[in-house]
Amino acid sequence: MTVTEARADVTTTARRQPDMLVAIIGGGIGGLGAAIQLRRNGYTAFTIFERADDIGGTWHTNRYPDVAVDIPGIVYQFSFEKNPSWSRTFPKGSEVQSYIAHLADKYRLREHLRLRTEVMRREWDEDNHYWILTLSDGTTVTARFVITALGAFVEPRVPDIPGLEDFSGRVIQTQAWDDDADLTGKRVAVIGTGATAVQVVPQLARTAAQLDVYQRRAIWVFAKPDFAIPRPVQVAFKYLPFLQSAIRGVVAGFVELGLVGITVYGKQIAPLAKIPEWGCRAYLFTQVRDRELRRRLTPDYGFGCKRPSVSNVYYRTFTEENVSLITEAIECITPTGIRTRDGRHREIDTLVLATGFEMSNSPIVYQRRPVKGRNGFDLAAFYETQRAAAYEGVSMPGLPNTFMIFGPYSWSGSSWHVMVENASRHALRVIDEALRRGATAVEISTAANDRFHQFVSKRGSETLMHGAACVGSNSYYLDRNGDFSFLRPTTAYQSTRASKTFDLDDYIYEK
Repeated sequence: MTVTEARADVTTTARRQPDMLVAIIGGGIGGLGAAIQLRRNGYTAFTIFERADDIGGTWHTNRYPDVAVDIPGIVYQFSFEKNPSWSRTFPKGSEVQSYIAHLADKYRLREHLRLRTEVMRREWDEDNHYWILTLSDGTTVTARFVITALGAFVEPRVPDIPGLEDFSGRVIQTQAWDDDADLTGKRVAVIGTGATAVQVVPQLARTAAQLDVYQRRAIWVFAKPDFAIPRPVQVAFKYLPFLQSAIRGVVAGFVELGLVGITVYGKQIAPLAKIPEWGCRAYLFTQVRDRELRRRLTPDYGFGCKRPSVSNVYYRTFTEENVSLITEAIECITPTGIRTRDGRHREIDTLVLATGFEMSNSPIVYQRRPVKGRNGFDLAAFYETQRAAAYEGVSMPGLPNTFMIFGPYSWSGSSWHVMVENASRHALRVIDEALRRGATAVEISTAANDRFHQFVSKRGSETLMHGAACVGSNSYYLDRNGDFSFLRPTTAYQSTRASKTFDLDDYIYEK
């Protein structure tokens, strides 16, 4: 037992000791990032529960053709564990998986893993100040603290289209790609035109006899500066790490400006927010010369209202003879194809669903996996009836000893890793302080939570999302209450600084 863990035993003798100090739910980038921070600070009494058969989260699940990072790899990594060997500016999924495996091996995380194990229920035990976790095999374990790292996108969203269950051909959800499926010479339909479709559609078009792409809303797409990184550059990054850090900082700034800055501050700088939109329009013009096709591929909302994407081939794919863009609404799916509301029926062999996910703040997620906190707090009911709120995107009143890697108003910065580092740092500071004080329960105060919510709500109400340009965009940046809770409406610098300086007395400590 380490010195740090010995401090965890300073508890009241009337309470039972938990099976572990920390339970981490999720073995993706968020869960592994939290586990690394625990190990780096001397903690070893933790377990990572992962429902899949391997680590990686979305990078393990998503294996569709040409899956890749949609921001430069130099920023898609932890600041403390930079990879000097990315082969391309936008690494493919296999490279990201290799990076994730490297993290698990270097920081000895595999010994803490429980794969094929899903946490089906969490319930707070007030008498013993720990969480009771019911697992998918029917057993239960207890943990003093819980760090949830479910990610933003939890469950594949199956579209509610009449007749889907009656289709007699093959149905493939992009999050569960069928590696054995050979679509060469097949008639294929793709429903959805989000970031996943931007990557998968051009690949399917190469081999399908006919590809029909059903679009409800167009997506802004810009050219992808994707090129091979020369070996000498990789060597320089390895032996001159400060060089990679410097370039990473510059690239992160540009990415944050494009993905976050325009969205958060676009309402105040409306004329400047038009610049990337003009760039995307110009790029589309170079790829598609047919005016009517360009019109249908052009979003009817402003740039930044939804997450844009990058591709050098997506737009051009729709000019191929075997590819059709369908913008008429779907009436139903038949046993042999798809009928649109204009009465036309198109025969297909394979249906690909690129229809996104249920978000982590969806009541559905916690109806399936109940979380019962203190004094009757129910997380599903909270998300169903209340405005989403979490102190610094990490903690909620009613959920003692619980920290979220991705909570409301948490995601800020140029990449997911920024948020993971900040949330993990926040959780670690509180756990350290609780153990220092000999506390067995720690909960964010309602006053502190309300104060933070007022701060982000005011900023969120002033974002581009609440401007006229975003009306009708149906963006997942806004939650079911119309709040800008999916992103943190601040800079990454502000979020990072807050994780290092928030007042530890904002929490209530109990023995």
